[in-house]
Amino acid sequence: MQELRGRTAVVIGGGQGIGRGIALALAREGMQVAVLDIERDAARRTAAELEALGAKSLGLRVDVTDAASLAEAEGAVTTALGPVHVLSNNAGVSAPQGPITEKSETDWSWVFSINLFGIVKSVQAFLPGMRAHGQGGHIVNTSSMAGLVAIADLQVGVYTASKYACNGYTEILRAELAPEDIGVSVLCPGLIDTNLAQTSARNRAAAFGGPMPEPAPMPEAMRATAMAPEDVGPIVVRGIRENRLHILTHPDASLALVRARFEAIEADARAQARAEASS
Repeated sequence: MQELRGRTAVVIGGGQGIGRGIALALAREGMQVAVLDIERDAARRTAAELEALGAKSLGLRVDVTDAASLAEAEGAVTTALGPVHVLSNNAGVSAPQGPITEKSETDWSWVFSINLFGIVKSVQAFLPGMRAHGQGGHIVNTSSMAGLVAIADLQVGVYTASKYACNGYTEILRAELAPEDIGVSVLCPGLIDTNLAQTSARNRAAAFGGPMPEPAPMPEAMRATAMAPEDVGPIVVRGIRENRLHILTHPDASLALVRARFEAIEADARAQARAEASS
């Protein structure tokens, strides 16, 4: 999708972090941007920033676990800003660190309800309108490097599993929508200076146990090496224009990790083939 100016984008999870960075970048490309977030005030603050840049914007609260909330938002966005051409799904949470075997069923349900099914429901809400206008479009689902490589030492196993699922869903979605001139990308960020753990903790719904104590902020040593969320936005814009399947914030590091993973898979496959050939 090359032409962005004058068209409408929806950025879910756009009130802060990576979503806000994407919203800013899309506004600078001349798009009208609807900012949707679980935190209404954050959505409105970002929308005000975009309007200060000269972009028409709208800030709404949305709960991606609730199809009715998404349907209401879709109607409000279309009425205010017109048909949607770009959908950026950034809502995400992470359970507290710890061994995957110690995570409860509630932990699994909570993380997957947002990191996977929240994306599925958001696409179901906005895709029909994108199809109806017939002008093509683009969907970007935010995953993580944890959706490409599982690193046990990070102790974010539930998050990793949800991001692997996001990547698989996005690849199938891309293949299915390609004939309709709707591109689909998966954004796999590396270390970004966000407050994911803090926003996750304070916004956990009552159905999953309610808010958690706020965790410690990102250590300063990590923060010093992290990419600013605002720098992610232009990377995403380029990925949309180039219709990339994988949009990577740290391509060199990503390549090294992914190569190691697939070399391990290849080694296992070759070893199995040799064993079967000699049996």
